[in-house]
Amino acid sequence: MSYTTGILLFDQLEELDAIGPWEVFTMAANVRGSGKVVTISEHGGLVKCAKGLRIQSDYSFGEAPALDVILVPGGMGTRTEVNNKVVIDWIAKVAPGCIWVTSVCTGSMLLIESGVARGKRVTTHWAFVDTLRERGGAATVVDDMRFVRDGNIVSSAGVSAGIDMSLWIIGQTDSPAFAREVQKRIEYYPAPPYTSDV
Repeated sequence: MSYTTGILLFDQLEELDAIGPWEVFTMAANVRGSGKVVTISEHGGLVKCAKGLRIQSDYSFGEAPALDVILVPGGMGTRTEVNNKVVIDWIAKVAPGCIWVTSVCTGSMLLIESGVARGKRVTTHWAFVDTLRERGGAATVVDDMRFVRDGNIVSSAGVSAGIDMSLWIIGQTDSPAFAREVQKRIEYYPAPPYTSDV
């Protein structure tokens, strides 16, 4: 089956929140021989990410195709976008037509604000867990999982966790064996040289 995955872009998004899943979903489309991955921002055009990377959007909100999967990244920009009615309303409009609605890092805040993840179990970056709990709206904010599923809403912890979540999504849309093949193709076998307890 051919899937269209849309990655939301906005200024000050965290680069790997979008680029990690992009690599997973585009590799899956290449291996499968079908499907496409598109980037979407409010007005189209260039978006400047948190660390300075600039990404060209494929579509504006008004031009975007129908989506099967939507991915909402996090980053410092979510602090602004959570109050951007156009972005929040677009998520609320698009999400009901998607098979999977996903977020990385603080992108879960936008899913909750849009109503899509209100009353759901979600997760976020470890440094934002308390803030998300204080904001309210989620049934539970999970603080010890790389990603969390509640129905068709799947949220991941910070930054690199979006890669894990995206591989899981591919395992659902295709098969676990296919997801393992995608993992092999992108050589994603994390083995960091240091732990956080050194």
